Amino acid sequence: MRIWIDLTNSPHVLVMRPVIECLEADGHEVRVTARNFAQTIELCERLGVAHTAVGRHRGGRLGAKAVGLASRSAALERWARAERRKSGRRFDLALGHGSNDVSVAAALLRIPSSTMFDYEWATVQHNVNCRLARAVVVPDAIPPQRLYRYGAKGKVRAYEGLKEEYYLSDFEPDERVLDELGLDRARAIVVVRTPPVVSLYHRFENDLFAQVLRRLSASAAEQGTQAVVLPRVASQRQELARVPGFLVPEHAVDAQSLIAYADLVISAGGTMNREAVALGTPVYTTFQGRLGAVDERLIEERRLRMLTVAEDLDLSRRPPAETPARVRRDPRVLVELLLSPVSS
Repeated sequence: MRIWIDLTNSPHVLVMRPVIECLEADGHEVRVTARNFAQTIELCERLGVAHTAVGRHRGGRLGAKAVGLASRSAALERWARAERRKSGRRFDLALGHGSNDVSVAAALLRIPSSTMFDYEWATVQHNVNCRLARAVVVPDAIPPQRLYRYGAKGKVRAYEGLKEEYYLSDFEPDERVLDELGLDRARAIVVVRTPPVVSLYHRFENDLFAQVLRRLSASAAEQGTQAVVLPRVASQRQELARVPGFLVPEHAVDAQSLIAYADLVISAGGTMNREAVALGTPVYTTFQGRLGAVDERLIEERRLRMLTVAEDLDLSRRPPAETPARVRRDPRVLVELLLSPVSS
């Protein structure tokens, strides 16, 4: 088959990388488009994912998102038509992880599509992708009934565990990231991920996260804590780089290895929290929006901790013996679910 995969955000590169490898190993032709946003393009290059850059992020406001959806979907449609003219073959299936753009473009071209996501309360996004896709691939923690209002009834394909347990199944941490960042193995390492300020479901100031940054800055000065802050966009990087005691990488780094060697992870988003869970690193969430079912389950299982005040943070070094055994899952499970519109 000829399969089209669209990547619109940094985590999607990680999720789809083993999917692409499995598809190509099975003899399918895979073409990838990627949006110029956050570290998406940079991660494609770093992980060797051949791609065509199409479009950019238009901003976090609803109106800007609507303009972005229309313009990039149209650009993707033109790209796919050009690809068909060059090869003489249409795409058999389009795939995305929360990419509304590819869902719209595929519908216009009458190409069946599958979508993935693991946070069910992104209402605007899911009212588009669930209605247009033929398969909605989600973790089994999400009750299917929560997705019916988006038009997903009869389309839900659930997988066990976390998506991170699938795409990290072949991952082994690489100590070179510590040398690359100049980190001292003898001092505590804390990895921090900023809030997704451009997302519609995170539309307010996160005061708790500001408290966390102040606590880490003070701990860096007083105790030598090494705080590696991973911003989402350039404006965050410029602001955070001015804070004393913070290490803010200028380019995409091997974040998964960094998490594996860290003593603590603090994230206001979702993917990095779950990567820490999958890799056995203690992790706090400072997310202030409506919790999704995946995080609800992880908190109930005490694999993820909800932070309420910055003073609760334990910034000491983590004994190596505390790292639990990892859960590794076969990414072919995801591949089969994504292919279900054309294989059933």
